[in-house]
Amino acid sequence: MKRIKEYVEYFLFRAVQQMARLLTYPAAERLGRILGKLAFAVSASRRRVTLDNLKHAFPEKRQEELRVIARRAFENYGISLVEMLWSGQAGRKELAGLVRLENPEVAQRAREQGKGVILLGGHFGSWELMASSLIICLGWNVSVIVQVQRNRKINDVIDSQRRRYMLATIPMGPSVREVLKTLQRKEAVFILGDQSGPKESLFVDFFGRPAATHKGTAAFSLRSGAPIVFVALLRQKDGTHKAVFEEVDRSGLDSASEENVAELTRRHVAVLERYIRQYPDHWLWMHKRWKHTEYFQAHDSAKLPETSVNQDAE
Repeated sequence: MKRIKEYVEYFLFRAVQQMARLLTYPAAERLGRILGKLAFAVSASRRRVTLDNLKHAFPEKRQEELRVIARRAFENYGISLVEMLWSGQAGRKELAGLVRLENPEVAQRAREQGKGVILLGGHFGSWELMASSLIICLGWNVSVIVQVQRNRKINDVIDSQRRRYMLATIPMGPSVREVLKTLQRKEAVFILGDQSGPKESLFVDFFGRPAATHKGTAAFSLRSGAPIVFVALLRQKDGTHKAVFEEVDRSGLDSASEENVAELTRRHVAVLERYIRQYPDHWLWMHKRWKHTEYFQAHDSAKLPETSVNQDAE
């Protein structure tokens, strides 16, 4: 039964992929928006998670406003998915034309420090398109830490597409050595740092609630000396994107102590929250980002299990 389900998922995935590749970019965007609206209408459980997350994040907003943000967030997810599938057949010039770098000098200054660069993003805007477009527009060697998909056939297709523009992939898990080696070569590592960590992780305030957060990004930065540059890809009305760069403040943090790793984690999470507050429909609110919050609140923080920098970085 499991194998049949995986084959059905793969067939549907390939069908949407082939459809997306036959479309122009504007048509692919419209298809993604339709799929997002459909998902919002039929996925009651994810819609419920989304609205609950939004209610906690924006208690001052009315229910009608939250539903508008929720629907648009589903549409953004649908567009991002189809954009990713569509980009597999797009040429370098076509992809480069979709993204305008607002302030690339921020990223260039970070690179000139000679320690490599951690490009930090979130499930915000079109995150898959961002990875490919950054390689083309910046002209850098970039490796991305990826979550291996449960369906290996789908994972192989996505991985192959990511590598089309020389985007190296590092699977989540035992990634510490590979990430540090990449930074030692003075190259860039792209990390999506907004998914929920395990309940043993560091808990950081995120939209007024403690959220289990991976410490890997901060640990990599403080161990290697590599600056962290947050990148946000903002959708424009004409269907293109604007890439905005912001270096995360590391002042006063000159060692990879637990206290410094925790402080740097809080700083980069605060940067992400600021962008989400400004563009709430860009973020993946259907993710259970606060699923361990009740665990944290039910335990004395002093009794929470310790997680070493090395373990959490992995």
